[in-house]
Amino acid sequence: MSFMDWYNTLEKPSWTPDPSFIGTMWSILYPIIIVSFAYVFIQAFRGKFPKKVAIPFAINLVANVIFTPIQFGLRNLTLASIDILVIWGTIVWMILAIWKHNRYVAVAQIPYLMWVSVATVLQLSINIMNF
Repeated sequence: MSFMDWYNTLEKPSWTPDPSFIGTMWSILYPIIIVSFAYVFIQAFRGKFPKKVAIPFAINLVANVIFTPIQFGLRNLTLASIDILVIWGTIVWMILAIWKHNRYVAVAQIPYLMWVSVATVLQLSINIMNF
């Protein structure tokens, strides 16, 4: 069974966004993520930001990259729920860590935080409904 066939068989809340909307949201967010994360990593590498500022960005990047393989490859809703909680938590941590160094980068994470907040509630709801 393909990953979309599997996903379509899951119980989901009535407010679940259409997959095309989800794709559109990530298409908007990924350029913001790429530019802001690259900026933080470069500034940390150059010593203009303390290296510890880059830690939540690095953890978030790894957690974000492994979400799809966990959710759709392993088809493990519980592990995907834990992963998305890590993603959400590291976004909050990122905003706090970068705030005093570059508020523009911190503010740029707000749409990411808002979308991941929705995605987290959705993921947790799907996990509970299919437990």
